[in-house]
Amino acid sequence: MGVEPESGTLATTTMPPVEQEIADELDDRVKKYLRGEGANLKVLQDKKLRGQLAVREDLYGKSAKAAAKAEKWLMPSEGGYLETEGIEKTWRIKQEAIAREVDILSSRNQYDIVLPDLGPYTMDFTLSGRYMAIGGQKGHLAIVDMKNMNLIKEFQVRETVRDVVFLHNELFFAAAQKKYPYIYSRDGTELHCLKEHGAVVRLQFLKNHFLLASINKFGQLHYQDVTMGEMIGNYRTGLGRTDVMQVNPFNGVIALGHSGGTVSMWKPTSAAPLLKMLCHRGPISALAFHPNGHLMATAGKEKKIKLWDLRKLDSELQVIHGHAKTLDFSQKGLLARGTGSFVQILSDFSGTQNYSRYMGHSIVKGYQIGKVLFRPYEDVLGIGHSMGWSSILIPGSGEPNFDSWVANPFETSKQRREKEVRSLLDKLPPETIMLDPTKIGTVKPARKKEKPSKQERETEMEAAVEAAKGIVLKKKTKGRNKPSKKTRKSKEMIAKAKRPFLEQQRLEEEQLAAKKKQRVSEQVPLPKSLQRFARKESLT
Repeated sequence: MGVEPESGTLATTTMPPVEQEIADELDDRVKKYLRGEGANLKVLQDKKLRGQLAVREDLYGKSAKAAAKAEKWLMPSEGGYLETEGIEKTWRIKQEAIAREVDILSSRNQYDIVLPDLGPYTMDFTLSGRYMAIGGQKGHLAIVDMKNMNLIKEFQVRETVRDVVFLHNELFFAAAQKKYPYIYSRDGTELHCLKEHGAVVRLQFLKNHFLLASINKFGQLHYQDVTMGEMIGNYRTGLGRTDVMQVNPFNGVIALGHSGGTVSMWKPTSAAPLLKMLCHRGPISALAFHPNGHLMATAGKEKKIKLWDLRKLDSELQVIHGHAKTLDFSQKGLLARGTGSFVQILSDFSGTQNYSRYMGHSIVKGYQIGKVLFRPYEDVLGIGHSMGWSSILIPGSGEPNFDSWVANPFETSKQRREKEVRSLLDKLPPETIMLDPTKIGTVKPARKKEKPSKQERETEMEAAVEAAKGIVLKKKTKGRNKPSKKTRKSKEMIAKAKRPFLEQQRLEEEQLAAKKKQRVSEQVPLPKSLQRFARKESLT
């Protein structure tokens, strides 16, 4: 409805029903993003201030409209999975058939790199999924830009490399080598040698706390702050050597899988594990956490994969029969397991945490898979194996709508610098790592002080008396330094040290006598015959 200024009559602008419905829906969405009703600017006398506020109100309105349109027309993130018709099964669809149907950019994510002299390979992606670090066991390290498929840097360290992990961005990464872990820059320059960690088997980086966690071949767990270089924690697990290590993205707790079938969970401020779970009857071979942090998948050598709800821990949610050397969850909750030369993808489309077969892929027979890892914000699964590394397409595995404040695959160098400063300012202390992070900020209930026993009280009093006897008296002027005065002063100090303990003992005796007296007064009086009998018994 609009007003014609020339005639002054009301004219109705007719819109098609569909467009009118969309316009009404957008108006409702705009109200959600507006900061209440606009200010009445006509009452302001200052023209400059009125103009500035008018521009600001106009900007708020445009921002609300843009947010409403984005919410309305943003594609839903639930879709993107493979769908079949009739008797077809998704796990029978090959990668060749998928490559024929996808666009050119997506088909570039499907490749095999064969380097038999330098494998087996392990890998890691940045939070945005744009960069990949790879490490070959024979000493080959490299960084690849996955957007342009360009090799940024590769070099040879000429010793065993067991694991690689990116730090807070693609400029730095750590490699677990034969004797010690090393930190390298993006151009291959060695920055630090972390000798305190020893011969590290696995590495993990806690992005919110800037902590590099490692487990060495002697079963020692180390936490090091990469901003200050300070060693936060160094603990001996006491459960033997392990090469299974994962960090929970929800609370920052490190989980270790041991040869006895137990999973232990650790934080950097505790020398004892927060939790120990007996998950399997045999050694743990792989471990993975769901992105929401509440679901954990473990694989044992007895050829079973178990899913656990970390909020209950009473029993496993599901048992999947099959061996897995490596496990990984995607951003959308798909579970990849790799064993031998075969990779299987499990899905939970119903949302009931009941996983079933979704896709499968076999690499060349004889290749041994060492690690599977989903690439963030892409429908891609990276596979590190004994002869190199491969990449396959898994439709529906990645989050399609990224938040540029969390991870931006297209960020510039200026945005990266600003993000690094913000993340350092928002760095969390190690004390915030706990099983239930929702307890942070709550008041801890005061514990009732237990009364010390008589023996403990006597021990404390003896210690206080000995401390009082050991005090050296100040030497005073002539006439005030007599032995009798010194003895009297020493006795006063000993009595002063004993006084609080004797006072406490006297109060407790009084309370005990009062309770006994009250108990006697509350008792029902006996009949006279029984009282006479009791008196005779007491006299005899």
